[in-house]
Amino acid sequence: MIYTVWLPLVLPFLAGPAARRLPASLPPRRAVLVLALAAIGLAGASTCALALLVVPGATHVPAVAAVGHLLVPLASGAPDAVVAVAAVAAALLVCCTTLLVRGAGRRQRRLRRARALAARSEGELVVLADHHPDAYALPGRPGRIVVTTGMIRALSAPEREALLAHERAHLKDRHHLFTAVVDLAGLCHPGLRALREPLAYAVERSADESAAAAVGDRGLTARAIARAALAARAASAAATPRPGPALAATSGPVPKRVAALLGVPDPGSGRAMRPLVRRAAALALLSCVVLSAGASLHAADELHDGIEIAQGESP
Repeated sequence: MIYTVWLPLVLPFLAGPAARRLPASLPPRRAVLVLALAAIGLAGASTCALALLVVPGATHVPAVAAVGHLLVPLASGAPDAVVAVAAVAAALLVCCTTLLVRGAGRRQRRLRRARALAARSEGELVVLADHHPDAYALPGRPGRIVVTTGMIRALSAPEREALLAHERAHLKDRHHLFTAVVDLAGLCHPGLRALREPLAYAVERSADESAAAAVGDRGLTARAIARAALAARAASAAATPRPGPALAATSGPVPKRVAALLGVPDPGSGRAMRPLVRRAAALALLSCVVLSAGASLHAADELHDGIEIAQGESP
């Protein structure tokens, strides 16, 4: 356990570079799913590793040893070093747990407020009398698409339909839950914060592709997103703040998204012809998850054997 337990704490730092290339390696919807699952797996493995590091040092406390029926403390190194590592791991575990609970509570409150706002309106579309161009998807039960009169005036009728299709995709695919998962994983391990930007881009790309399929025109979708982003950016200084969990088509690297829409006619069929090297990012990220999970399980198994030995039983 001395060596394997450290892998889940190191590998999340290596996952960031792979995650940044992932949206270009997979179809957007699949990239969103892989990033969210990777964040969950890496966060869970790193948290388990911290807990496993606490146990050996804790057995040097007589009360803990008595509860575990241990005849001797777990032998995993010099006692002073083991206790010091356990103390640091315990402090980090408490810090991560506190941040996670606070972050989850804060997101839940924001989501409740968003749902309360959505419930005040009837119908899918909510039009705000505001000359500042803006449009976003507001999660709720059901969700709502909020658009200002300024945005309506900034786009043509076909462009508005493409923009609404984009926001509708955010609600249908529940993208706010994926962003919440990755944000909370970043509170468990600082290395996982690097997954937030790729996830945000993949979410927008997924909605872009859904909108293009809905209106049947990739060029129109690209033009709608570009014009909406330009209009919103021009008025961003005086724009009304959006609710916390809102997702907007004007977010993220819009020029890169527009180029993807115009340059890749059919991502589903084109994916099969991509070189294997372009899938290396997905393989690297999944390898980090598998290695982290395997290292945590191996360390837990070694710890179990050590406890049996300390209890005077056969390993």
